[in-house]
Amino acid sequence: MDESPVEICSPAHQPPPASCTDDRAYLVPYRWWRDAQDPETENGPRGVPYSASQTSTSYGMKFINNIFSSDLVFNLRRDDDLGEDDEEGSRSRCYALIGSDLWSQALKRHSDSDLTTKKIESSSFTDDEMIDVYPLMMRISVMRETSIFLIKICKRDNAVENYKKASKIFGVDSEPVRIWDFSGQTNLILMNEWNRFPQNCHQRADQEVLLEVQVYAISENMTCKSEVKKDDPASDQSKMNGFSLGGSPVCNGSLGYVDSTLQNGNVKGGGPFGLRGLENLGNTCFMNSAIQCLTHTPKLVDYFHGDYSKEINLTNPLGLKGELALAFGDLLTSLWAPERTPVVPRVFKAKLARFAPQFSGFNQHDSQELLAFLLDGLHEDLNRVKHKPYVEAKDASGRPDEEVADEYWGNHLARNDSIIVDICQGQYKSTLVCPVCSKVSITFDPFMYLSLPLPSTTMRTMTITIFSTDGSIEPSAYTINVPKFGKLRDLIRALSTASSLRNDESLLIAEVYANCIIRFLDEPSDSISLIRDEDRLAAYRLPKDAERAPQVVFVHQRMEEYYILGKRTSWKGFGVPLIAMLPDVVDGSTIQKLFLKLVNPFKRSKDAGPVDDQDRCNSNPNDAVPQTVADSESTDDAVEETTDSEDEFQFYLTDEKSKIMQCKLEMDEPVSLPELQKHLYVLVCWQSKALEQYDSNLLNTLPEIYKFRLFPRRPQDSCTLYACLEAFLKEEPLGPEDMFCPSCKKPQQASKKLDLWRLPEVLVIHLKRFSYSRYMKNKLETLVDFPIHDLDLSTYIAGMPEQASNNYRLYAVSNHYGNMGGGHYTAYVYDERGNRWYDFDDRSVSPIAEESIKTSAAYVLFYRRT
Repeated sequence: MDESPVEICSPAHQPPPASCTDDRAYLVPYRWWRDAQDPETENGPRGVPYSASQTSTSYGMKFINNIFSSDLVFNLRRDDDLGEDDEEGSRSRCYALIGSDLWSQALKRHSDSDLTTKKIESSSFTDDEMIDVYPLMMRISVMRETSIFLIKICKRDNAVENYKKASKIFGVDSEPVRIWDFSGQTNLILMNEWNRFPQNCHQRADQEVLLEVQVYAISENMTCKSEVKKDDPASDQSKMNGFSLGGSPVCNGSLGYVDSTLQNGNVKGGGPFGLRGLENLGNTCFMNSAIQCLTHTPKLVDYFHGDYSKEINLTNPLGLKGELALAFGDLLTSLWAPERTPVVPRVFKAKLARFAPQFSGFNQHDSQELLAFLLDGLHEDLNRVKHKPYVEAKDASGRPDEEVADEYWGNHLARNDSIIVDICQGQYKSTLVCPVCSKVSITFDPFMYLSLPLPSTTMRTMTITIFSTDGSIEPSAYTINVPKFGKLRDLIRALSTASSLRNDESLLIAEVYANCIIRFLDEPSDSISLIRDEDRLAAYRLPKDAERAPQVVFVHQRMEEYYILGKRTSWKGFGVPLIAMLPDVVDGSTIQKLFLKLVNPFKRSKDAGPVDDQDRCNSNPNDAVPQTVADSESTDDAVEETTDSEDEFQFYLTDEKSKIMQCKLEMDEPVSLPELQKHLYVLVCWQSKALEQYDSNLLNTLPEIYKFRLFPRRPQDSCTLYACLEAFLKEEPLGPEDMFCPSCKKPQQASKKLDLWRLPEVLVIHLKRFSYSRYMKNKLETLVDFPIHDLDLSTYIAGMPEQASNNYRLYAVSNHYGNMGGGHYTAYVYDERGNRWYDFDDRSVSPIAEESIKTSAAYVLFYRRT
């Protein structure tokens, strides 16, 4: 069907004039509308009555409002038998469609205190009603020969929450829905449709008109006094259940609820200052959380309530010519208006998306990333510097830190001067030291916020099993701790120390899956984060500098029985592959000798029976001292005696995945390494006799990197905010080429140390809960114990004016609940006037106890200097 947007601006039955500028219409509860009319006025506006019903198959339609449909569809018929004063209108689900002028008049009359006092006994709603306004898109088509409207409300046109509310209101399968049109929109649509066809045309119109209506409902904490007797004990329960028309709630959920404690600070006819929620436009909770924290920053509130427009920078190429600042100022003003309805931040979001396109659309984003872009955008729009001078940073050259820091700060202010810089920006000292020439480089850089790591999760526990490549010792498992975001070289270094690796040895690490080596971890700069907890790693002791020499990889199979229509047998893989170094000349006999040497530690003694797994677990793997290669040569005679043991092992050349058995190895036939490969893969078929003589269970004990039940975590990791700050400020090495040393004239792996130098009025602290890698994302649920009343940073300041305070008080928290796949953002905000905390959850605002502020969901902390 064709779509044509309709401007909704008619205040009466006649079509609107072309000059009409207010294009909004409101769908309101009929009784609310009627109560707002002057009872002494007889010639008030008259509405056109309509009744809603299910779509009828007689018109070629069928009712599609079911679980398989994404559309809510119903008919709207004119019903002249329905009178406006009909008693039924006060009981069934009845609504009025009014223009913006009538809407404003009704709001004014309801907010008039004299009218509220006069009608307190007869009004349908209590005086502390909460109002819910949200946009609803409707698709309207007309069946011309009957003047019947087909109304379609689609999920694709509306936010999910709004669609659910519409389903509550327009569900026509229970009680009837009645609508009086005082706006003239139905007549307008009919006239437009009639003008599209000749009078003798009987075909049905197929054009859809796209109509936006502002739905005005009462939140469910309202009570209908006229339907509940004063002495009825059920009246208290009805207050809990919520206001409804005809048994159908007007607003689902408790989203608009604010209890009586919110009346502190109310003005006449309005709501509490600064305690308005924000509508979720579709996955915009991240934006709502950040906005509530910022708009409750005292100095920002004072600034945007003043004449800030004179500071808008219209010539800054990095800004939006003031559009973002104006949109934020309007939004802040709306949030601090003495009203109770949630604010719809649609205009602000559109401006933000222009400045930062990654926030366009309706995907979930990070509130801290939004906060960073928003602060930067506001700064550029409000930058008082119209022409930024070129400033060249000078080297410290042994000058006092105070002099250098002031010079850097002055250079920064010469190019950046705004309210954001005044209250949100600080300065830290960065010290780089070259490990070769000991060159010290000092800079003083500005910061908008501090991103602190969580120290309780900076290390990672890993278990790896080490195998010898000369048959000198049994496999041994070692549990080590490595930096969570370290490199493979860190893992090898820790494992070498734990296993007492000799100076003439090195380690080759491989990942084992399904009894095969699927990859070798031979790049020291690879990140450890690529290794998952459920992976299984084996490490092989090799002679020094022999990692790239030719090697043979032995993969194991044994005959296993299974029952499918009787007893059957087949070869199945088992155990961990073994590796040995290849000599220059290789034949079948050489391969067999190498393998028998490798499995010699697994050979059972003649007096010993099968080794119990529990006994093996109780033994200390560190008790086994590695033998030298010379020591192991004493076993060669025994190996020679078993060379012809065809009844123990059979050897076949195979591919690296052990899927193809290429050929059987003969003892006297030479074996060549495949071209451009350094690994020769040999499949070893263990015969029943070999399984009796060797303890094959030793080959099967390859644990996972991290097993939860073996290393249980505490009920919840926890740390203090001071510990996070210390982890942020401690000295750490940079990457191999992150610093170009001016003395060495080449990149060096320097060490870096940060120190706080100058603190801002408002200190924003970002807790780094999210970690990313090429293959995985993770959220840290560590509980951070942060001060609420007294954050003392005196011991962490390297330099600062003596008159400035180093103590801070918490006034807002941005929270994230859930995981990386899906979550929800809220905000906690402290209200100084009421001396209490509030929970801002999108459009819902409710008090919260101070002791409930500290949770593992805390993500961004907002402090102000005391």
